[in-house]
Amino acid sequence: MPTLTSPLFPDIQPYQSGHLAVSHGHQLYWEQCGNPDGVPVLFLHGGPGAGLSPSHRRFFDPSYYRIVLFDQRGAGKSTPLGEYRHNTTQDLVDDIEALRLMLKVDQWLVFGGSWGSTLGLAYGQAHPSRCLGFILRGIFLCTKAEVDWFIHGMNRFFPEVYAEFAAAVPEEERHDLLAAYGRRLFSDDPAQFLPAARSWSRYESSCLYLQPQPAAVEAFETVEVSLGLGRLEAHYMMHGGFMEEDQLINHIGKIRHLPAMIVQGRYDVICPPNTASRLHQAWPESVLNIIPDAGHAALETGTAAALVAATEQFKRCGKFREEN
Repeated sequence: MPTLTSPLFPDIQPYQSGHLAVSHGHQLYWEQCGNPDGVPVLFLHGGPGAGLSPSHRRFFDPSYYRIVLFDQRGAGKSTPLGEYRHNTTQDLVDDIEALRLMLKVDQWLVFGGSWGSTLGLAYGQAHPSRCLGFILRGIFLCTKAEVDWFIHGMNRFFPEVYAEFAAAVPEEERHDLLAAYGRRLFSDDPAQFLPAARSWSRYESSCLYLQPQPAAVEAFETVEVSLGLGRLEAHYMMHGGFMEEDQLINHIGKIRHLPAMIVQGRYDVICPPNTASRLHQAWPESVLNIIPDAGHAALETGTAAALVAATEQFKRCGKFREEN
């Protein structure tokens, strides 16, 4: 059970893990934790490209849930690291189905935050019959307005961080920072793509938490995190998430019959709350839980507690409701 010092369940180790070969040479790292005979839950990490952390296993009661986690194409322990070619939202949706079939899962609860919420919605709308419900955090729908906010709008709250992000490219290229970073991130020269990836990841990680977390910034600057995160976030943003504009809102009717909990930090600067509100308005059957003292990160105390409460509520009754 969660303790007084942490809202998360205790550390656990996978009982099974491996790599799944999918299309065009991609190899996906996957793992299973918890109860092999339990209710399946799929964890979708953020980014795209951020990869898994051992803490991601801890949102779920391991005696009840069969917890399935995987590193998406180009992320974490999946190979090749940072590979953006043959890496689209539809590819990732197909990968989830390939993983489900390999593991012989009929239906699962879908749990995703940030880009994981994007992918969770895209997967659910493509395969609604395979979903038991959704727990989604820090909503990102990959619209043009959200991409523009990420590249330029965070300057309003983190001007010194934005100034450092912009200063990493020549002044004559700063009118289009996304394209400028893309030219460097997609270069074949490590002297170009590695500094760009670290700069991109430092920009994002510096804005994740309500209170500064220097250790998180350091972790994001490692090659293992920054290369996947920088390359794949830029890749997906430059292509509008490989979806039609506002596709996830326009197709919400495909999953409105399924239970959903939306957890959103009030002071989330990376994915501001108005996006979560838009999703809730389009999906009025969902429950929106705004955390009053949180930014974007899943591991901030209030957000982590709300996510665990959502998995516990689904365990008890298979649906979500407003807490009194």
